[in-house]
Amino acid sequence: MSRTAFLFPGQGAQIVGMGKALVEASSKAKALFEQANSILGFDLLNLCLNGPKERLDATDVSQPAIFVASLAALEHLRESEPNTVSSCETTAGLSLGEYTSLVFAGALSFEDGLRVVKVRGEAMQAAAEATPSGMVSVLGFNVPEVEELVVEARAVGVLQIANYLCPGNTVVSGTREACDKLLQIAEARGARTVPLAVAGAFHTNLMKPADDKLAAALEQVTFLTPRIPIWSNVDGRPHDNPSELKSLLIRQVVSPVMWEDLMRGMISQGINDFVEIGPGRVLAGLLKRVDRKLPCRNISA
Repeated sequence: MSRTAFLFPGQGAQIVGMGKALVEASSKAKALFEQANSILGFDLLNLCLNGPKERLDATDVSQPAIFVASLAALEHLRESEPNTVSSCETTAGLSLGEYTSLVFAGALSFEDGLRVVKVRGEAMQAAAEATPSGMVSVLGFNVPEVEELVVEARAVGVLQIANYLCPGNTVVSGTREACDKLLQIAEARGARTVPLAVAGAFHTNLMKPADDKLAAALEQVTFLTPRIPIWSNVDGRPHDNPSELKSLLIRQVVSPVMWEDLMRGMISQGINDFVEIGPGRVLAGLLKRVDRKLPCRNISA
C-alpha cells in the first residue's frame, strides 16, 4: 500500500525562470504570485522569471521566491491530481521549506506564512551581512570525520555542523575564516568540499539576531492544528501541536537541520512514496542516499 509524504525544498533551489510554466498552466498559481506581490511590495514573479540571478539569490528574495513557487506548484498539482494531494499523510520541508509544509498542512495561512518568511529572509540577510560567513558541504566523509575537521578549523572562528543531510553529505557553517580553514584541512585529507552560494552561516548562533526578529514576527500570527503531521528540522520528529510548531520554528534558524533523521523517521513509520514539490531535485537526491529503493518524483516549479 502506498503511503505518501510531500517534501518542500529550501534556500538554494531557486533558478531564474522558475514559475513560468506554472503561471501559464494554472490561474490559481498565477493568483498566488499576484497576491505575493501585494504582500511583499515588489514584483516577485518578475524576479523569478527574469532575475537578475544575483538579486534572486539574495536571501531576502530567494526565501519568499521558493516559498511562493513551491506553493504554486502545489496548486497546479491540486488541479491536475487532486487525489494525490488529498491522500498525502505527512509533510516536511528543508529549513525554509518547513514554512511551505506548514501552509500545505493548514497550520499557517498563505498570507501569514509569507509575511513571516519575508521577515525571516530579511533578518537572515542582515545577520549575514553583519558577520562575513558562509556554509560548506563536506562530501564523502561520515559525521565523526566531519566533526574532527570542525574542531580543528574552529581554532580561527565560529564553526559548527549546520545540516545533517544524508550519508556522506554534511554541511558546516561559520565565519569566513573558519570556512576557509576547513576547506584547506578537508582538501588535505581527501574530502570533497563545495562552498554553498548562501549569504551567511545559517543554522548557527551567528543567526541569533535573525532568530530574535523571527520570534517577534511569529508571535503576531496564529497557528492552527494541522490536518497532517509536520516533521521538524530541529528534532527530526512529527508534530501537530500549534504551540510546539511555533516554538520549533523559533529554534530552527540557530539549530542544525536533522534531515537524515527526519527521513529515516518517516520511513520507519511506513512512508514509502515521496513527492518533492518546488524548484530543483535536491530532496530526491538526498532520499536516494538514505534509501535508494524508495520513489520520489518532482512536481517542478
